[in-house]
Amino acid sequence: MSISLKAYRKLNSEKIMKKVLLFGAFFAFLGLTGFAQEASEEPVTDEEIEKYANVEFLTAQFVNDKTEELKNMISGNEIFQGGARYNEIKAVWGDEAKMAEAEVTDEEKAAFQEVIDFMGSLQESAKEFKTELIMDDEVLGVSTYNKVNGAKSDPAVKEKIDSIVEAKKAEAAAAKEAEEEDGE
Repeated sequence: MSISLKAYRKLNSEKIMKKVLLFGAFFAFLGLTGFAQEASEEPVTDEEIEKYANVEFLTAQFVNDKTEELKNMISGNEIFQGGARYNEIKAVWGDEAKMAEAEVTDEEKAAFQEVIDFMGSLQESAKEFKTELIMDDEVLGVSTYNKVNGAKSDPAVKEKIDSIVEAKKAEAAAAKEAEEEDGE
């Protein structure tokens, strides 16, 4: 059963045309869907922006707290001698010859690995923390998050969010400073 070259080309060109038309129809549909969504979206309210900014602030605070915990883990560990030995180990970490030359002990290796493991878990724990805040409808909610996150392309909305976050950071810093003064 042989098919002529002319028939093969015709069949092949028909397949290509069908694919092009299907491809074009698909993108036309996507364009209409995006247009319909944009036209039906409601403007973001100040309350939604406030909730979104609060989640951004809380996440930043969480990361700052964890970073502070990491600093204390290094500077407070006797093995690292206030951080000096940590820096020496960090410079040779992974190179067995240099580690032997720097006389890195098993105890130091274990302590350094603990720090590395903690650092590795920071990003994942921050992501989980933020996700929990977003998923909680009383804190923000997924639909509100998506709505405000989509509206962030508007410079005015982004500026509002940033200014609220900065105000919350300044407020937290002032509260921490007042707390430290009261503790003295």
